[in-house]
Amino acid sequence: MCGIVGYVGKERCVEVLLDGLKNLEYRGYDSAGLALALPETGRIETAKEVGPLANLTSVMGRRDGDFFKVRAGVGHTRWATHGRPSEANAHPHTGGGDPLGPEVAVVHNGIIENHVELREELKGRGREFRSETDTEVIAHLLAERVAAGEALKEALAGTLKRLEGSFAVAAMSATEPETIVAARHQSPLVVGLGEGENFLASAVQALLGNTRRFLFVENGEIVTLTDSSVEIQTLYGQPVERETFEVDWSAEAIELGGYEDFMLKEIHEQPAALQATLAGRLDAGGAVDLSELNFDLSGIERIVVVACGTAYHAGLLGKYAIERLARLPVEVAVASEYRYADPVGDERTLVVAISQSGETTDTLAAVEAARGFGARVLAVTNTQGSLITREADAVLLTKAGPEVGVAATKTFLTQVAGLYLLALELAGTRGSRPAEELAEIGLGLRRSPEKVEEALGLLEGRVGEAVEVFAGARCALFLGRGHLYPAALEGALKLKEISYLPAEGYPAGEMKHGPIALVDEQCPVVAVLGEGTLREKTLSNVEETVARGARVIAIAREGDKAGRVARVVLPVPEMPEILSPLVSTVPLQLLAYHVAKARGLDVDKPRNLAKSVTVE
Repeated sequence: MCGIVGYVGKERCVEVLLDGLKNLEYRGYDSAGLALALPETGRIETAKEVGPLANLTSVMGRRDGDFFKVRAGVGHTRWATHGRPSEANAHPHTGGGDPLGPEVAVVHNGIIENHVELREELKGRGREFRSETDTEVIAHLLAERVAAGEALKEALAGTLKRLEGSFAVAAMSATEPETIVAARHQSPLVVGLGEGENFLASAVQALLGNTRRFLFVENGEIVTLTDSSVEIQTLYGQPVERETFEVDWSAEAIELGGYEDFMLKEIHEQPAALQATLAGRLDAGGAVDLSELNFDLSGIERIVVVACGTAYHAGLLGKYAIERLARLPVEVAVASEYRYADPVGDERTLVVAISQSGETTDTLAAVEAARGFGARVLAVTNTQGSLITREADAVLLTKAGPEVGVAATKTFLTQVAGLYLLALELAGTRGSRPAEELAEIGLGLRRSPEKVEEALGLLEGRVGEAVEVFAGARCALFLGRGHLYPAALEGALKLKEISYLPAEGYPAGEMKHGPIALVDEQCPVVAVLGEGTLREKTLSNVEETVARGARVIAIAREGDKAGRVARVVLPVPEMPEILSPLVSTVPLQLLAYHVAKARGLDVDKPRNLAKSVTVE
């Protein structure tokens, strides 16, 4: 949540900051701002605007040309936690200035839990507050220390020792106009390395157009950037050596490339994302090779999956596959609940932690809770070098590439594919299923990229009929059974996230135990149909909704005769039953997308949501 960008170097600071914020706007779009060290005046000037980044960009385009000679600055896109979206609450926040000593500017992601006490303390010393945010206390504490003669780095270290909560902070001082200092505790922060310039950001996506070389900043560390150096040390002054890493994502991957929205682009990137995730892990005969994990799976007796949101739904699909193939008991827990649940386990428990960003606060806390009882941890993430990859015993990296749309699409399918690979590997290790059966499923998984491509082709021009079913809708009910129930949950979540229609995913057989009370002509039903007995049972449940006036959309194999209950059938290609969610999810994504577009909404930046949830 929220995005930070920092730059020290050449006379292109404003350009770098605005480009970086554009690439991070998915992290927060309530307001945006810059703090810039003006070279001629020796002061810091801020520019802040409410609303999308375009508002700030427009204002900067009309500012004095001296702004474009700036060599150092920080920028921020805000997702509001403390204080409503307003210019006063937008970052950067400042402290000091005449007559209180040199001015400092601060941008911050996270939550300062003791900000109320600190605010009262600072007011008692005569500091005046201009915002409702928790962040402003950092600016005033920092300014006091700089005014007392401390260098910016030491001042930040002393300030951080007063803070409780989670944060990534970047700061500037008028006394050191071409230096940025930054630190983190539970909120992500990376350094980008250049020639005669250096960069700072909350995520590598911000800097892909400028560098591929990065350093991660760990919890409890301070980094100091100038145009020619990057120094990392602990809060207590000990120097830290850190190896650089390179990312293989391209700047083009975060451009629209002719698509109207990132969400639509990323839906259509799913075949390539699946192909990349499976490459080198499935041979031509369908055999799985996860030797890259360097992880002994033989002694595991129980698995716990911890995840949030869409990743939780992927975990439910993983549970189905692992239990069916490997015959191991699997618990799937919402990470924000698991961290406080006093969980039970031992060294024979494998905790699979799923996080697209690798920085999800609740999931990281769940990993820490699992460590408490001796569990081993496997991370499934899309982000190389993220915090979760450094906390886990082993990492299964998905290869979806950067995902800009807030509503997860391609990262969901690659997480599911990764969990299917794990299920097959576990089954092979345990000998719980015949090798021939596992190879057949492996071959089906190997063909999944072309099957998803086929699904996209089948759905071309068909989803508009389904959108008409939602005309005048006040809610929606998504139904599925067995392994298609998590697909129904994911479909409901997508619709809620971007169209703002109340939607509920439910096991079809449980519908009569409450949700059927919702059903009428204004509550469409979306039924995800499988094969065999479950298909017939689901159809029977759906017929009960039709009798109560529901308009039904069916997700069904091409050629399925579901028209007897459905107003619209959205076809998908045939797949092995266990793998069918990979194709059944695609029409649900497109349905949510087109319903939201029909309602005139911004599908990439849904209200109140941010891509990466890095605060509790």
